[in-house]
Amino acid sequence: MANAQQIPVLPGELGDVPGWFPALDQTLFTWFLQRQEALDQKGDLLELGAYMGKSAILLGRHLRPGETFTVCDLFENDAPDGANQAETSKSYASLTRQAFERNYLAFHDALPRVIQGPSSVITQEVSPGTCRFVHIDASHLYEHVYDDIGAAQDLLVPEGIVVLDDFRSEHTPGVSVAAWEAVLNRGLRPVCLSTQKLYGTWGEPGPVQEELLGMLRAREDCGLSVQEAAGHQLVRVKGRGMKAPAFPRSRHYVEPVEVAVPVAPVRRRSRSRRLAVDLLPPVVTRAVRQVRKARAGGGLSRPRGGAAH
Repeated sequence: MANAQQIPVLPGELGDVPGWFPALDQTLFTWFLQRQEALDQKGDLLELGAYMGKSAILLGRHLRPGETFTVCDLFENDAPDGANQAETSKSYASLTRQAFERNYLAFHDALPRVIQGPSSVITQEVSPGTCRFVHIDASHLYEHVYDDIGAAQDLLVPEGIVVLDDFRSEHTPGVSVAAWEAVLNRGLRPVCLSTQKLYGTWGEPGPVQEELLGMLRAREDCGLSVQEAAGHQLVRVKGRGMKAPAFPRSRHYVEPVEVAVPVAPVRRRSRSRRLAVDLLPPVVTRAVRQVRKARAGGGLSRPRGGAAH
């Protein structure tokens, strides 16, 4: 007998969408994007690697009229090489474009521009110097990440922000090598480092970094440290019980229904019983309880070894 077709679960809130997008990074994304909007910085949005759409949904909320939001992902397509295919099959076997689009449309009226293919095609699809924010979360292989960083450098406006995911995870050393190589040899300037992501720019990091430090120092739900390394100021931030910023619920959100659970009445001992329990020796208390139990069962039991009268 064929299994019944599984009905997809529609997200009611952003937290319902599968994916790795901690509250700290949701807070940082929101802060950088709102700062760009406040300064009226022009440019498009780009995400390389979308998974189920969690970060894309947040990015899409900051899309302004006249701007384009482009998402590039293999989804269920075959990877361009064997190593990438092995990585995709292991970590993203359940990813489909349909699942991504279903999640995205739960929160937005229209899809972003979706390119289903490897991230290597992005420079053919997006014009140079047109993006203000690029999120790179595609392949974890060094060669691919190296090229994705190069693409971001070409596509960003001078003060644009690039975000590199998994730059220090133990299972993604290729990302770490490509990220720090970009800092040391390719002109990338770190703005801040979260637990998962490196936020950087090829512009001047000083102004945005100082504003960010002011925001972070005013919060009590994050740990903060500033270090110097190879001529760069490294701002490290870690969430401490941080809650994700408020985000509109989806069109499928249903208010939870509170069900009253009946509470059994508590039988209280009489005052004389309580005094007896408190004052009588334990051996007497046990004997009294045995007698009461026997009476409740219909009669007294005979004492051990005694004769019946």
